Amino acid sequence: MSDAFRRGERRPIRILGASGQLGYGIPTPALEAGLRRQPDFIGCDMGSTDIGPYYLGSGNMAVSREGAKRDLAKVLKAARAIDAPLIIGSAGSAGAAPHLAQTADIVREIAAEAGLHFKLATIAADVDRARIIAALRAGQVRAMDGMSELTQEAVAGSSHLVAQMGLEMIQGALLAEADVVIAGRACDTGIFAALPILLGFPQGLSIHLAKIVECASLCCVPGGRDSILATLHDDHFELESMNPARAATPASVAAHSLYEQADPFSIHEPCGRVDLSDVVYSAVDGRRTRVSGARFEPAAAQAIKLEGARLAGERAILLCANADPRFIERREAIFDSLETLVAELACEDCPKDYRLFVHAYGTNAVMPANPPMALPGEIGIVIECVAPTTDRALDVLRTAKQYLLHYGYEGRLSTAGNLAFPFTPPEIGVGPAYEFSVYHLMEVDAQSDIFAISIEDV
Repeated sequence: MSDAFRRGERRPIRILGASGQLGYGIPTPALEAGLRRQPDFIGCDMGSTDIGPYYLGSGNMAVSREGAKRDLAKVLKAARAIDAPLIIGSAGSAGAAPHLAQTADIVREIAAEAGLHFKLATIAADVDRARIIAALRAGQVRAMDGMSELTQEAVAGSSHLVAQMGLEMIQGALLAEADVVIAGRACDTGIFAALPILLGFPQGLSIHLAKIVECASLCCVPGGRDSILATLHDDHFELESMNPARAATPASVAAHSLYEQADPFSIHEPCGRVDLSDVVYSAVDGRRTRVSGARFEPAAAQAIKLEGARLAGERAILLCANADPRFIERREAIFDSLETLVAELACEDCPKDYRLFVHAYGTNAVMPANPPMALPGEIGIVIECVAPTTDRALDVLRTAKQYLLHYGYEGRLSTAGNLAFPFTPPEIGVGPAYEFSVYHLMEVDAQSDIFAISIEDV
């Protein structure tokens, strides 16, 4: 925090969103341009559920350790060079205990190598399972996004289980005068809104700003990963990409309200809702946009999102393709028959112990088309099997491959084979498969009852 803010002096606050997700590379020219503007703090998001349940379940980072260290070194050295706080959210991709530990270890390693000294705060996001079960019994847990109601078995069976903290815990770390804050699983807005709200800036504006800058220059045209600078006033904020080739325009910034939001006029956080229905986006010049009008509505009761993942089995995949219009036209019936045939063969002497999924790319594998799309001239086929072991998954896929290769369908011209393979063997074991087991909201009285802050001198 700058000396001016420590003295309580009032002025606009400058916020540098250094990276939309640490570990994938930070363009150096834009970061350096941002530092020359003397930001009051630097923020970085490091995780998401967009990457699926594997990383939460396994405890692995989605990025390489080398990539994480490269980016962490850039932002850590930058923040210490200008004596500004560095705030990192959703450490190590999924924010569970192993992710937080890996991220903190890398930061300590960088500090030792560069001779840096600072106060480090880490905020654990793992939730005591007994606490969740007690809330479940009290009717304080509800499902979201199509999940079934939470069960004690799902809680117990999750390999890692975290809650998504809001800005209050990050504020607690800043009040403890931490120079570097590394949060476990966290709301991305908390990274950037915690300090401004602590300093008395409006909550609605601060959270709206945070929702945009957490993605760096993604809100610009053309969108990109370059650092972005936000300047927050009492009644508006301004956005400017630190890459001169990118422009934050009223249209591009407004369009970003659709990012990860079911309702483009609302941002829901544990502390409340931000109403965007009266927001005004106006051009400052060709590269900067001014935003005003967000209003904050406090929540009657705080609710935090719980995220858990469990092991589903071992996954293997089969890669192949087809270019016969007769096969493509009849593909759904062929795949249905294949699944029945494979089950009869692979489970002749045992119960069915696997799940088989067929994805025909080029014909609605990503999203069903409405109206139906014209059939393509060729399709890529990915057949996925999840089974108790890799050997079992591969065995099922080999059976599926052989029978699909020579499957007799109406109109077939040749018995030579229905499939083309990009390489051999076409069956590939890809390791453990995880699935979300917990994706629910839990009511809480105070976030400090759930999360814990640890402070150390590095």
